[in-house]
Amino acid sequence: GVSMKRIFAEIERIGKSIEKIKAVFVTHEHSDHINGLGPVARRLRVPVYATKKTWYAMYRALGKIEKDKIMPVEIGETIEIDGLAVTAFGIPHDAVQPCGYTFCSGRKKITVATDMGEVCDEVLKIMCGSDGVLLESNHDINMLMQGSYPYYLKQRIRGKNGHLSNDDAAAAAAKLTAEGTKTILLGHLSGENNTSEIALTTSFEAIEKTGVRDIRLEVIERGKEGKLIKI
Repeated sequence: GVSMKRIFAEIERIGKSIEKIKAVFVTHEHSDHINGLGPVARRLRVPVYATKKTWYAMYRALGKIEKDKIMPVEIGETIEIDGLAVTAFGIPHDAVQPCGYTFCSGRKKITVATDMGEVCDEVLKIMCGSDGVLLESNHDINMLMQGSYPYYLKQRIRGKNGHLSNDDAAAAAAKLTAEGTKTILLGHLSGENNTSEIALTTSFEAIEKTGVRDIRLEVIERGKEGKLIKI
């Protein structure tokens, strides 16, 4: 998880105001995704959307949240906020009711899909047609299996409800770009079982084999400053 202080500092660094944030969308309740959520919600006083079971799982960990800001969302439901249509879709991960989101405005579509053990056909269908995708590329399978993690954790990570490997991310990236996606950001890289270079190369080679050109493929670096990307 990222602290409120850092989140706000990063927003200001790219020249945006936190006062323009209209809502927060949460994918699941694991601590690396919600550690800064309580303070952020109290400071912004905006609606916080998550699936109903996710809200049950994370409510106590967040501290006091205004009741009218607690917004359960159903899988498949679309929320309209200032001309932006946000739709939740289910993903396979070992949380109570995890989801990804599509964000649509005008003719543009962006999909956020991290923390999932596999890209099943249903999820791939939802992601197709996106102009930009944030896609998990968590681990290199050889680094994972040869690394220091205990066996049970390795099995959890590589399982169908775990995290997406570089190879699986690359296969999805190749299919998405073949369907017209022009921007893919690889995220949620493991600090122990992956490198930016390996993740990027794996997806690049898979996309290259399809013959697709003129795409943007980048890695979101762990712990480093991000940048503003226009789709």
